[in-house]
This record gives sequence, structure tokens and C-alpha cells, in this order.
Amino acid sequence: MSKTPLKILSVGATGSIGRFVVSEALSAGHSVRALVRDTRKGRALGDNVELIVADLSESETLKTAVDGVDAIIFTHGSDGMGKLGSEHIDYGGVRNIFAAAGSRQVTIALMTAIGVTNRSGSYNQTTEAHDWKRRAERLVRASGLPYTIVRPGWFDYNDPDQHRLVFLQGDERQSGTPKDGMISRKQIAQVLVASITDTSAHWKTFELVAEHGPAQESLAPLFSAVDLDRPGTLDAVRDASNMPLTDEPARVLSDLDEVRARKVSA
Repeated sequence: MSKTPLKILSVGATGSIGRFVVSEALSAGHSVRALVRDTRKGRALGDNVELIVADLSESETLKTAVDGVDAIIFTHGSDGMGKLGSEHIDYGGVRNIFAAAGSRQVTIALMTAIGVTNRSGSYNQTTEAHDWKRRAERLVRASGLPYTIVRPGWFDYNDPDQHRLVFLQGDERQSGTPKDGMISRKQIAQVLVASITDTSAHWKTFELVAEHGPAQESLAPLFSAVDLDRPGTLDAVRDASNMPLTDEPARVLSDLDEVRARKVSA
């Protein structure tokens, strides 16, 4: 595990998880650059945060944001903007950050959602949010960069004594309700920030929930216990094979090719 302070870009920094990511990263001794659309909201993050005003949907505006960073933590979301928002923000934000970063070698932490492989549920049928988040996951895996993909349960539905972290794999909890698992926003941020410097967390994807009991003192044993994603594959270990590339839109396949090409040129 590296203890060297890093320069972290927080994507979604002013959101309900991003604010905790910024705080956790600063507490860990890292420097933070926050990608924001609104300077006024960004100032609420504090004087120790570098603000970069840019549009996540336009890669040309993002080059300054990625310049010189060691790691990128994604907690952005389309916030109920429908199918177009899911594609252009949940997925497109990751694609555009990668395009702006080019061949830079950075470490990635991406937050998606528990149940992200559930394609048939009413939520995904209405918003396509799961499909586009899953495509964002695939871009991260195709990039060749060290990564951790965290799929949290329902935010802040946990009881006051429910803080013992549990990492799951296979994305088998798909009721679309808090029965799938609950987790505090603060703990999501702690896991994301810790994953950046703990190499035992890299190349891994897991669902994150909390059970009754106190939080663990160290996350390292939890990171070490989960299985690696299979090298060269686009989906997480033990995920359902229900999103064949042969059915994917041409623009998505083109994005994957571009990400792979940047890996080769790095």
C-alpha cells in the first residue's frame, strides 16, 4: 500500500457522495482538484480544494482538469435525467475524461450501483441507467489502468449500528429496493479514497453494503479477500453474461476501441 500523497481529481465533487470524497481525500493527506459546473457550489468544498469549471459532456473542456493528476474518483450521476442523461453523463462523463486524459497513467475509482447488471427491471427499462453505468465500467476495464469499481447499496438507509462493511461479488442482489443492501455515503467515500492507494484493491469490482456491527479498523483485508476481475475481460468476475458485445451500439464499440488504442500507445 502506498502512503504517498496524490493529486486526486474528484468528478462529481459537489454531489452527495463527492463531498465526502473530497473530505476523506483531504483527511488522508491528498490534494484535491474538484471538477465543478458551478463555482459557487464548488466554494462550499473549502479553501483547500482546487476548482476546475468544466462541462463533463464536452471532452475539450476537460483537458485542464486531468492535467497532472495521479488518480480520478468518479461519483457523478445523471440524477434522473432519463435515457439521454444516462448515456451522456453516467457513461459519457467517463468516456470524455478518458479522451481528455489520453495516455496519462492514472489510477481510477469508479462508483456505479448495486444491481447494475439487472437489465430487465423497470428502473433500467425506463432510464437505461444500469446499462450505461455498466458500459462505463467496461471502458474502465478496457483502459488498462489500475482501477477499483465500487457498486454501493442504498445510500444512508442503514441503522445507527449498521457499519460493518461487506464486499460482495456477482451482483446477485437485484430486488431494486433497500433489501439489496444499505451503506452510508461517508463509508462509500472512505472505500473509494482508500482504494486509490491500496494496490490490493486494484483490478477489482465489488458490491458494497453494511451489516450490523462496528466498522472495521482497516479496509486492506476486505480488499484482499475479493477476487480480481479476469484480465482482458470487460465484465466483472462472476457477473451475468447478459450484455453481449454483438448487440452493443456501434458508438459504444468505437469508444472501446479508442480506449484500448490509448492503452497501447501509453
